[in-house]
Amino acid sequence: MLGLAGWWWLTRPVPVLAQAQFSDLPGWRDANLDPALAAFRRSCAVIAKKPPAEAMADYAGTAADWQKVCGEEAGNARVFFEKNFTPYALSGQGLFTGYYEPEIRGSRIQTGAYRTPVYGVPSDLIRVDLSQFSPQFKGEHISGRLSGQKLVPYATRADINAKGLPAAKILFWCDDPVALFFLQIQGSGRVKFEDGSSARIAYGGENGRPYTAIGRVLLAKGELEKEKISLATIRGWLKTHPALAQGVMEANQSFIFFEEKMLGDTALGSNGVQGVPLTRMGSMAIDLRKNALGAPYYIAADPVKALLIAQDTGGAIRGQVRGDVYFGFGGTAEQRAGDMKAQGRMFVLLPNAVAARLGKNFFP
Repeated sequence: MLGLAGWWWLTRPVPVLAQAQFSDLPGWRDANLDPALAAFRRSCAVIAKKPPAEAMADYAGTAADWQKVCGEEAGNARVFFEKNFTPYALSGQGLFTGYYEPEIRGSRIQTGAYRTPVYGVPSDLIRVDLSQFSPQFKGEHISGRLSGQKLVPYATRADINAKGLPAAKILFWCDDPVALFFLQIQGSGRVKFEDGSSARIAYGGENGRPYTAIGRVLLAKGELEKEKISLATIRGWLKTHPALAQGVMEANQSFIFFEEKMLGDTALGSNGVQGVPLTRMGSMAIDLRKNALGAPYYIAADPVKALLIAQDTGGAIRGQVRGDVYFGFGGTAEQRAGDMKAQGRMFVLLPNAVAARLGKNFFP
């Protein structure tokens, strides 16, 4: 019979974090760390404004720990990260996908092919940050509208398509509802107007309805094979089945509202949830409930082995070992993001001072 000590050994919890060496990170020596350093410096500008005692995440120490690291000189990216951080492996494997910054065509007036409205944030949309009510809801929010004194769900995608949105300003008109749908999935993008001018279309809010991946819808209908599902094949199916496309897209009840902004630096993306512009192959979306905004995460998920800074989130990003890699703007970025769907490992780099307190393992 097992003694108590033996029973504990067999049933002991698995650490969420286990200390590692940089040599344990697959592909670390060959990885280009410059984009991550540039992205981290932008995150530091946000971290610098936080109260020093504010917690970064359950395992990531306080803002003061990160402010100290942000103050260190950063010449060579590899030297900076290896000198100031300690890597920890997150337990298990997870899914890694990709996103990009798409471009759609727009018109200020409804004319010709420009018939699909692009909505700003409705005046009656209420967004509730649940973490203000309890720390256990960190990273969780709901959106809806008031009906009397009750908060009720907001209109679905199908409702909005059918009835419009009197409470929302139409920013402009788009000539391709499928292109707009994919822009909503990405969360932000660019618009090129008929007169040749361009602007950013930044995330402004969402209706709070559940996100459904329409690739799964098409798979369930037998329209696409599992091995062939990608952004390109889904887009192709929608384009070749115009009579059915709207119904399939409406299976995803989630609907994104936008804000129009100046284009600014075209080498960078729109702002992520942290409030800084995204860096191609230097930024990643993470689950805010599980991980820390502004922290460096190394992922090893073929074909990507890269150090990425957590600067964004998304409705489909759920789980501690889960990331969405930002590939940038343009056709190559779209192709790489559309093809990115791989299982892999994830490591977090923590300031040495945090690692000294944390020790070899972290148990939640």
